[in-house]
Amino acid sequence: MNFRFLYLIGAASMAVAQTAPIAQPTHGSKAPSGPPQVAPAIRFEDASDKAGINFTHSFGSRQMGSLLEDTGAGCVWLDYNNSGLESLYVLNGRPLDDSVHPFPLKVKPNPLPHNHLYRNNGDGTFTDVTESAGLDPDMYGMAVTAGDYDNDGFVDLLVTGYGKTILYHNDGNGHFTDVTKKAGINVDGWAISSTWLDYDKHGCVGLFVGRYVKFDPTYRAFYAPTNYPGPLDYEGETNKLFHNNCDGTFTDVSDKSGISAYVGRTMGVTAADFDNDGWDDIYVSNDRTENFLFHNKHDGTFEEIGTETNTAYGQNGESTSSMGPVFADLEGTGWLDLWVTDGRYNRLLHNTGTMSFEDLGVENGVSQANAQYASWGAGIYDFDNDGQLDILILHGGLVHLIPQEHTLFRGLGKGKFVDVSREAGSVLSVRTTARGACFADYENNGKVDAFVVNLGSKGTLLHNVSTNTGHWIAIKLKGASTGKTGTGSNRDGIGAKVEVFAAGKRQTAERVAGSGYLSQNDERLHFGLGAATTVDKLIVHWPSGREQTLENQPVDRVLTVEEPK
Repeated sequence: MNFRFLYLIGAASMAVAQTAPIAQPTHGSKAPSGPPQVAPAIRFEDASDKAGINFTHSFGSRQMGSLLEDTGAGCVWLDYNNSGLESLYVLNGRPLDDSVHPFPLKVKPNPLPHNHLYRNNGDGTFTDVTESAGLDPDMYGMAVTAGDYDNDGFVDLLVTGYGKTILYHNDGNGHFTDVTKKAGINVDGWAISSTWLDYDKHGCVGLFVGRYVKFDPTYRAFYAPTNYPGPLDYEGETNKLFHNNCDGTFTDVSDKSGISAYVGRTMGVTAADFDNDGWDDIYVSNDRTENFLFHNKHDGTFEEIGTETNTAYGQNGESTSSMGPVFADLEGTGWLDLWVTDGRYNRLLHNTGTMSFEDLGVENGVSQANAQYASWGAGIYDFDNDGQLDILILHGGLVHLIPQEHTLFRGLGKGKFVDVSREAGSVLSVRTTARGACFADYENNGKVDAFVVNLGSKGTLLHNVSTNTGHWIAIKLKGASTGKTGTGSNRDGIGAKVEVFAAGKRQTAERVAGSGYLSQNDERLHFGLGAATTVDKLIVHWPSGREQTLENQPVDRVLTVEEPK
């Protein structure tokens, strides 16, 4: 096969911290073994049937006939029952009313398609507990994001879709309750990707909700082509920002914050501190509209700086079909770079460390390698634990349900990658119409897996069976906040940055909520360590401003780090 090498240019930064650590190993810890003797090889296999995840996505009609149905759905991994195991929640579509659809179902399925919660059994299998969990709403589901908004120690869910957005409170007993109205969450129209973030650092996570377009299901093109009206045939929409009042309720601050001043066509949303000022910013990838980068001004308001930072447009100054954004430190510099999947040319945006990004996607080959595909979900993880981040991209055709194979770039260090797509297991060569994808180490064995939602067909559980892999450590964060302002960081540690030093190398990652397309990943931060048998130093930069240092930590385990109270 032809190998494509990708080159990035880096900057450097270093931070120090001194506090007493509070840490404890959690479920799934394993004793370290000797370093690998031969080069690791990334491999995936389809474990859907073996794991008991029999999920089939529905777009709700005999034939896809609208932009709504083509958009797909996402998923989230979450430890909803505090078992130390990642369970899976997947969203689904639903039949629309026959009067507004050109291709209605003649006979609607019974039961109707709905979202599914699969509980992790701890042995590589899952049990569908959707009904007992109360997570099968009557809605056309799109995206989901998880966060403990009331700091009670149990993660909650926000489910978005067409015509409805639901906030589910985790009751702590395996059941979720719809508290949307009680909490003051009011989102009309077509809600899509969303994310939790403590944008004002008061100890409780706020909520950003993206909206796509002002969709009219009855609209038809006058001269109907072989497809249906696209995103530019509908007016764009504004997004929503809700401030968490730390009492179980939220206040809509979309206008006050400056967020509602911008009209776009949101597809993907993520939030992270791209400029290392300690405050989370928001990136919004738009469909055929310039992308937004909302810079946090530290006073509850945001400034949109997409154009100034070179994150708004493609390399030719065009508004692209941007899908799923992911923040990751691809070069080990301490600055978060930005990866954005696209309907044509994916973008790899190098963070210069000077409030700007440099688009290296075309010159280093990553964009050309995927230009033949429509790219949707993506995950940036060290799949073989060699100490270098890898990039897995999931593809699927637009409009005509054209299935496509998928792409994997293996990290080689210093910002170089090689295309190993056809060598990483036959499952990546199976053509599907992928949309959302979420990533997690569901077996707690140190190998990051993925679930892929395939439009109108069965989903795929990508089980990581890589060989000769290196050592690893995963960090689960617990903030000290109990729900009252000023008592510490939010319980999930969303917005915390973690630096890991091992074998003379530094790695940096931030705990984020929504990431990629319509989805959210494992809440634990995963670091591949290669041959290193000890983490020399681990620094947590909490949203509260506290810094915490742990030294000489054992590897090959999940480590829980609690913020000092």
